[in-house]
Amino acid sequence: MKLAMIGFGQAGGKIVDRFLAYDARTGSGIVRSAVAVNTAKADLMGLERIPKENRVLIGQSRVKGHGVGADNELGAEIAEEDIDEVQGAIDRIPVHEVDAFLIVAGMGGGTGSGGAPVLAKHLKRIYTEPVYGVGVLPGSDEGGIYTLNAARSFQTFVREVDNLLVFDNDAWRQAGESVEGGYGEINEEIVTRFGILFGAGEVDEGDEVAESVVDSSEIINTLKGGGVSTVGYAAEEVETPDSGGLLSRFGGDDTDEVDAARTTNRITSLVRKAALGRLTLPCEIEGAERALLVMSGPPRHLNRKGIERGRKWLEEQTGSMEVRGGDYPVSDSQYVAGVILLSGVTNVPRIKELQQVAIEAQENIDEIRAVSEENLEDLVEDEDDELEPLF
Repeated sequence: MKLAMIGFGQAGGKIVDRFLAYDARTGSGIVRSAVAVNTAKADLMGLERIPKENRVLIGQSRVKGHGVGADNELGAEIAEEDIDEVQGAIDRIPVHEVDAFLIVAGMGGGTGSGGAPVLAKHLKRIYTEPVYGVGVLPGSDEGGIYTLNAARSFQTFVREVDNLLVFDNDAWRQAGESVEGGYGEINEEIVTRFGILFGAGEVDEGDEVAESVVDSSEIINTLKGGGVSTVGYAAEEVETPDSGGLLSRFGGDDTDEVDAARTTNRITSLVRKAALGRLTLPCEIEGAERALLVMSGPPRHLNRKGIERGRKWLEEQTGSMEVRGGDYPVSDSQYVAGVILLSGVTNVPRIKELQQVAIEAQENIDEIRAVSEENLEDLVEDEDDELEPLF
């Protein structure tokens, strides 16, 4: 799937930068064009792979390149005011060569959480291509303002995009990790999962052709209908022909049969691990409206039977009749990996928690604001009483 990626804010820009590194490393060719948008000049300068002409600094007249300080209302205002500057960079994207737009943003900060929904609405008004979002939820230990930003942004972002793929930092941060190290690993997890998912079906001349092809239309059909999506992933290292493993020492006519049995069992096992292990957004998979299974790895370790069994198992677990599946052969890979996209999930504890936090926070903000206004009035009255008349 060919994507035009736009990283909005600090987290969004870093993740898109990593997608470009993933493309260079794997040759998957997912990112047709990449743009970074930010209110902080330093964040844009820290990017390594996004072309400098595609790094857009907005809000210079208001925040002077210093960011919005986690104020997502200000982030939204600046995005609306400077949308023409963002459009200038998007105009350089060969839109006729892309299958979809993907807006990536951290939902806890100010620029991304405020600006990403504004950009999504703008793109959907102009283009016919789908507009998807990748929203990264902040950890619960990052502070109340970031949780409140995420709650507000989520409600708007999910409404403005054709589908919102969510990654919850809370489910992935390891105890004792440094902030920088933790986010580095999280960003790599995001890129690995979405890289395999969106890379499916992108075959160049001379590449292996899948037995069950997954192309961009399969992904688009799985994401259609809007809502929230989560992605599961599981991988296992496999023996290669020159590794001298057990299978390489088998002889006789039953080698293929043994290989087929092992391959089928491995695929079905990985499907279960991907669906029931750590999802990008933890949730109950039962009730997902649509699902897509992509198996990736060396062609000799992929087969139709295993994928069909995995797909049928997903149908049973989700209760959905819209479960698609296929393979993505990668000849030089040492791993077989399974990626599962669950779209239209509804039983998501983290989202319910965010919404409750937002309600309580808004009540607190209103109460604090009322008290502050009352105290200010009392202060002004006291000063008026103490002032001597000038004449």
